[in-house]
Amino acid sequence: MLVDDELIHAFYDAQLPADVCSGASLERWFRDEVKRRPQLLQLTRDELMRHEAAGITTATFPKTVRLGGIDCAATYLHSPGDAKDGITVTVPIYALNQVSDERCEWLVPGMLKDKVLALVKSLHQRPRSRLMPLQEFAEEFVETATFANGGLVDVLLKSVRERAQVAVQRNDFKQEQLSPHHLMNFRVVDEHGRQLGMGRNLAALKSELGTQARSAFQALAALKLPKAEPVVPRGPSSQPSPWATKGPLRGPGRGSEMPPLPLEEGGGEGPRGTEPQKKYTAWTFGNLPELMEIRKGGQTLVGFPALIDKASHVEIEVFDEPDVAARHHRSGLRRLVALQIRDALKYLEKNIPDLQRLAVAYMPLGTAEELREQIIDLALDRAFLAEPWPDDPASFARRIEEGRGRLTLIANEVARSAAAVLAEHAIALRKLKDSRPPKDVADDIAVQLARLVPKRFLATTAWAQLAHLPRYLKAVTMRLDKLRADPARDAQRLAELRPLEQRYVRQLAERRGVADARLDEFRWLLEELRVSLFAQELRTPQPVSVKRLEKAWSQLSA
Repeated sequence: MLVDDELIHAFYDAQLPADVCSGASLERWFRDEVKRRPQLLQLTRDELMRHEAAGITTATFPKTVRLGGIDCAATYLHSPGDAKDGITVTVPIYALNQVSDERCEWLVPGMLKDKVLALVKSLHQRPRSRLMPLQEFAEEFVETATFANGGLVDVLLKSVRERAQVAVQRNDFKQEQLSPHHLMNFRVVDEHGRQLGMGRNLAALKSELGTQARSAFQALAALKLPKAEPVVPRGPSSQPSPWATKGPLRGPGRGSEMPPLPLEEGGGEGPRGTEPQKKYTAWTFGNLPELMEIRKGGQTLVGFPALIDKASHVEIEVFDEPDVAARHHRSGLRRLVALQIRDALKYLEKNIPDLQRLAVAYMPLGTAEELREQIIDLALDRAFLAEPWPDDPASFARRIEEGRGRLTLIANEVARSAAAVLAEHAIALRKLKDSRPPKDVADDIAVQLARLVPKRFLATTAWAQLAHLPRYLKAVTMRLDKLRADPARDAQRLAELRPLEQRYVRQLAERRGVADARLDEFRWLLEELRVSLFAQELRTPQPVSVKRLEKAWSQLSA
């Protein structure tokens, strides 16, 4: 890291005599003096790299930054306007999806104070005035906050609220006003060091290169499974799983304590050095670990194994993100269940109650086959895939036996729920078309209907909420019935609702597809508020009002 301009100025100021004060006097002095001192006015590398003098050490400006479980090389440049101004970290493509936004917000210790200062300067005048002097506040924050523990903005928000005693919100920090060097610059490279992309928007890089990153990670993992074993219940004293390794590590998704699977770099050998990836139609692969370790160049990454649905069979792949792994694993588990109960599924496919009538109501969304598939998938989930999911042959075999007898009853229940939703959806669509409401009302209702009943509404709506969809849809119809009699009232209620919905939509976009249980809960509170505002006769399970949702949003933002 080069010393700053002030130290360079101080170096030259110490070398020049007091009477050198112009270009001409400098030339005369230098011409004579350089004969006696050939290295005159030449800074040495050590002088340019005076770390301690500038407060720059390997602790404050480390040569590597740990991102995605590995140490990434870091370089620094002080050149405003340059694409690499500030810190640039080189991220191998296989680690890209595991890089944490929260960690990157903190940059490195030596750059943190300036970023904190810029953030608090962006606040409104009232909270900002209560933090004065801002320089001292930023220094105190850097000294007391635990570095890279949580998101920087969230930790700073808590500190500002405590000091200012003002209800500052996250969006009050004008992050769009930050200079580029206050954001980490990422240089993504392939295994040969070739640059694949560069920028300061991590989400954009993941969007552009995420699929390639996942493929690179899976190629690195190169998971190979042991030879097939018979699916038989195994007790505590039975042969240990071929995955067993160094000790237990609890993973986030399946609720069981499993050891991580270590895999050495090289990719050609699995736990037993066996054949390439296998196709499975039964649980013949021993215990499936929650996590696996992948060693690369002396460093260790964490992978998340999952069953992958291949229609006629399942395979095992390793993912670099737990949420993605869980999503694939659910589908893979469902397929493996279906392969064990083929005869029962054939019967069920031909005997879904009133499927033809349901298909007619579903026509604006999709085909009868797509509806049948959703009904059966949801029935399988409810009959066999209650959490925690099975993770060994014995628990999987028990789950099959437990769910087999109730599958038909559950499928009939799912079909009835689908019928109720589709019936009210058809009525609401017809009413919207016939009543011809003002454009703002029509647009609002069209967006609501698309949100409530998308093409895969059975697959994407939680079972507990599915039961409420008919009431929400009925509320749409009642709103349209009342609109002609009192359009001013509808406009007023819509004006009360819109700010809350806009905040929700913005926050949802900021999450970039990452699940958030609290945000999902707020989404359903918005639907209950619509019932309260436009169709009070239908009642709500709990008291809701604009004021209550404002309070709920404040808690969610905090």
